Amino acid sequence: MRRRDFLGAAIGAAVVNSCAFGSASAGILSGPIGAPSYTTTKQTGVASMAIGVMIAPSYGNPEIAIARVKELGMSNCFLSLDGYIGKFSPSAADQLSAALQKHGVIPTSAEVVGPGRLVWDFWDGPETIGLVPPATRAARIEALKQTSDFAKHLGIPRVQTHCGFLPENPRDPFYQPSVRAIREVAIHCAGNGQDFLMETGQETPTTMARAIMDVNQPNLGVGLDTANLILYGKADPVDAVDMIGPHIRSVHAKDGMWPTDPMKLGKEVLIGTGRVDFLQVFLKLKKLGYQGAITIERETSGPQQMADVKHEKLYLERVLSKVRSNPT
Repeated sequence: MRRRDFLGAAIGAAVVNSCAFGSASAGILSGPIGAPSYTTTKQTGVASMAIGVMIAPSYGNPEIAIARVKELGMSNCFLSLDGYIGKFSPSAADQLSAALQKHGVIPTSAEVVGPGRLVWDFWDGPETIGLVPPATRAARIEALKQTSDFAKHLGIPRVQTHCGFLPENPRDPFYQPSVRAIREVAIHCAGNGQDFLMETGQETPTTMARAIMDVNQPNLGVGLDTANLILYGKADPVDAVDMIGPHIRSVHAKDGMWPTDPMKLGKEVLIGTGRVDFLQVFLKLKKLGYQGAITIERETSGPQQMADVKHEKLYLERVLSKVRSNPT
């Protein structure tokens, strides 16, 4: 299943190695690693529920992807930065910042899911995705810390990732090490004045809520991916908002179908043709006071991706018009 290829470069699984930032724990572009009183960086210039898009800017040439955001008539973007793993540096941050400023695009969040092997299914997924698998946990913690430091240089207030197939059973031997890993990254992000967000997908909303409670860090929240909950067969996103709504600090607008093959995820489809009830999701988020962006994530590539995103933007604009006119 193709993943993380958005309006930019295809991203391979890189290996974390030494880079110009050095070890993230050295804090070259970060704050202290302790447990400081947390104050998130205020997002400026992005209207409530403004439509944006996920992009994967190419390392060394980020302007192509960023220019496409403006071509789509959007003011903000969500950065998928796996292509930068092992190459995060002040000069790369300066280059990306210059491209964002040139085109007047505001980055709302930064995400990495690597390094290492990633298989987006029910067979190999539990052993390859997120902070749960022990074999890649340390490298991914380091990559997320480096992403946080890089994002601070860019003024990005949120760092996000898939934490993986968190066990439903809190006594499962994989559960507590995963909680500790999430806490370690959240504390690092707090030192940089950032939220750390768990993207929905591999775990049920109940399990995610339990993990947030057990991690017990005020900057830990949820990145709601409306389709992932369906693709993984975990929950209807409308119901999920009832369970994790107060923790939601970013939203990926994506549509999909329930899985019919128990070894494969459901199919991601064009927004408006799947099972997500966007109107009800957005109405509930509005009632909860959600102020963040609505980020389109279309997991196709090439010219069709641009055509699909344009269509999805129009669809979401119609839905959000109804939401804004609703008195709730």
